[in-house]
Amino acid sequence: MLIRRMPKETLLRTATFSPKVQTYWLLTGILISVLTVVGIPLLLIWIPLAKYFTGRYLANLSCLLKTRELIVRKGIFNRIEKTVPLEKITDLGLQQGPIMRYFGIHMLTVETAGQSSGGSLVSLTGIEEVEAFREAVLDQRDKITDREAAPPPPAAPDTVLEEIHKTLLRIEAHLKQGASNDSD
Repeated sequence: MLIRRMPKETLLRTATFSPKVQTYWLLTGILISVLTVVGIPLLLIWIPLAKYFTGRYLANLSCLLKTRELIVRKGIFNRIEKTVPLEKITDLGLQQGPIMRYFGIHMLTVETAGQSSGGSLVSLTGIEEVEAFREAVLDQRDKITDREAAPPPPAAPDTVLEEIHKTLLRIEAHLKQGASNDSD
């Protein structure tokens, strides 16, 4: 059995997450609680718990751009790691609602070929310099797909002619040797 080793992946870029995303998550929860009216009394319990857990979630959140893949890790209790091959990425979308605009944060969505659900495969909220990170991922994806789609470079004409010449010389030598054996 032949085991094919994949070359080591080089880390090209690491996404950093804005601390503003924690405030965004807290404010969104508070607004939902206030709008439902039933959640108002629970705010005294919910705010400290939410602050703790959003901080833990943010600490466990990471996104790494490697040579051939995007690796996303997140979660507090259930840790999730998704490896997305760059050649499978069809789109990286940016979303920004009114509260996100206020905080200056975006949601980056990763969509892939062959994706079964209607939503995105991965959603990441609060990446700092999200446009630059998005461009880096798309540029790396394009480098990989262009390299794989490109035909091999043609052999230099001189090299081909030299090979033909060498082959003809071998044939000629072989024919001369055969002719000398026949005359004996």
